[in-house]
Amino acid sequence: MQLQPPDMRAFRAIYFRKNLSFLNPNPLITCKSPNYPSFARKFCSTLDTSSSWTTSTSPNASTVQATYDPISGHLVTRREPSNKKEEPDPSVEKSGSTSIDQGNRIYGDVIGPSSLGRSIRKKGKSRSFYVCEDCGYSDGQWWGTCKQCEKVGTMKRFSEGAQRKVSGFEASENALRSWLPQHVSASAPIKLSDVNSQINELSWRISLPGQFGAEVERVLGGGLVPGSLVLVGGDPGVGKSTLLLQIAALISEGNDTEDSARVIYVSGEESVEQIGNRADRLRIVAEDLFLYSSTDIEDILNQAQVLSPRAVVIDSIQTVYLREATGNAGSHVQVKECTSALLRFAKKTNIPILLTGHVTKDGEIAGPRVLEHIVDVVLYMEGEKYSSHRLLRSVKNRFGSTDELGVFQMSQSGLEGVSNPSDMFLRDHYSDSDYLAGLAIAVMMDGSRAFVIEIQALCIAGSSVPRHVNGVPGSRADMIISVIVKQAGLKLQENGIFLNVVSGVHLTETAGDLAIAAAICSSFLEFPIPKGFAFIAEVGLGGELRTVPQLEKRINTLAKLGYKKCIVPKSAEKLLSEMHSEGMEILGCKNLKEMIHSVFRRG
Repeated sequence: MQLQPPDMRAFRAIYFRKNLSFLNPNPLITCKSPNYPSFARKFCSTLDTSSSWTTSTSPNASTVQATYDPISGHLVTRREPSNKKEEPDPSVEKSGSTSIDQGNRIYGDVIGPSSLGRSIRKKGKSRSFYVCEDCGYSDGQWWGTCKQCEKVGTMKRFSEGAQRKVSGFEASENALRSWLPQHVSASAPIKLSDVNSQINELSWRISLPGQFGAEVERVLGGGLVPGSLVLVGGDPGVGKSTLLLQIAALISEGNDTEDSARVIYVSGEESVEQIGNRADRLRIVAEDLFLYSSTDIEDILNQAQVLSPRAVVIDSIQTVYLREATGNAGSHVQVKECTSALLRFAKKTNIPILLTGHVTKDGEIAGPRVLEHIVDVVLYMEGEKYSSHRLLRSVKNRFGSTDELGVFQMSQSGLEGVSNPSDMFLRDHYSDSDYLAGLAIAVMMDGSRAFVIEIQALCIAGSSVPRHVNGVPGSRADMIISVIVKQAGLKLQENGIFLNVVSGVHLTETAGDLAIAAAICSSFLEFPIPKGFAFIAEVGLGGELRTVPQLEKRINTLAKLGYKKCIVPKSAEKLLSEMHSEGMEILGCKNLKEMIHSVFRRG
């Protein structure tokens, strides 16, 4: 604690006056003595002429002591009378800046409200805590590593004032109290049979017509559930705003069984004119689609109260704020409280709310992890920067399966649903060429849908780059190459190997192992794979071929696309013998050597 200059001067005066015995221990030596220090002679002469201080040894003389009162923050002089009762000095009473209380004199203008006084006064209580940006774990003390997720540098400091804050649930209740019917929430538990009898599964969900709506319904589990809270995340520019604007247009336009209804599209990132310009580019002309630009949650709920829409879209949750909550928009506290307010609103009014969320550099939705726990549905939109296709997958869905995947293609008129994704991935397919070696066909499963993809391999002798992989896990590729060298006998040690999955698809499951091995062997042997071949199997460390899940569904997908031959594990050949009647020839192989002999040495 640092003292101010007035405080330092006052305490210095107190010190010298209290320790005058050190300066003049012998009363016979006066201040005029040459042995007395020169710096003290001037000080003592001042004391001799002062009526408030005395150095007399007379028993009748009074003593005045100066002390600092930490409670009042002032310098206080206390006069201790001698044995005889002494009347207070009238000169002291004349001072306008002092006060007398039983012989005490308070100098309010000598030391003033110093820094010591300010440090003793109690300020408004505030509590600081540290929150992990990744998992939402909170702690009262800062740590370099989060104790829950063990990530470094994710603990951020937040302060909360002592004033009372209104939570998101209270804010939504304040907005609903004036117009929400009292019978919306049940006052007592209801039987499950009674609840199900009131729901018509055919008309309960909000349907989305068209091919685009069919892909969205597939991911949602059959349509948009009334009163649900849906969160859509994705990288910047992937098409989240475009997706929700098209969904809002479909809901507002209705279909053959449902009439048109009002939908509010709220944006905290764009103005109304900018949203209208984007809707014009997407050729959206819905009359019941209302646009609004705001970042205040209470204002948004009040506007929804007036219009009573069928659905509300908010872009994005990181831009809105609640006035009674602490922190700026996008902070952990604001995101949690705003989401809680919207959830309460959706459940009370039975109006579905769709949100967009920003993502971090790791690809996860920004904000506390509790955000994904509050909402009903979490969707992620994926897509390569230079690719036109977009994938919409479900990570959490309380009303359907999370195994579904929606495939879209970005065009000038917006997102378009793709009914057969394999046609998009194999648009420029050259596997039937006689001079392109190193191409193999694999079938991957993503959710409940099967995709036919193309894998490319290139082997170059004496290359300075040992290997480079795109779309395939590097550890998986290294294992397959090592198995080919050891079990199949191909000398790939002195070759640079390059692997690529066409269209930027990421192959993560083991069903593509055999296709990767076949592409590498085709490029190394400079022997193109014959037309109509496909490969479905997992490769073990011993070179053996293992079966994979949902093999029949993969074979049916190949048959629909016109493929005639497929290499599968020997153990699955008998189970798929009925496929011969559909024009598919199933070839069973036990290991990699047998596969190489069947494919590259067939006459």
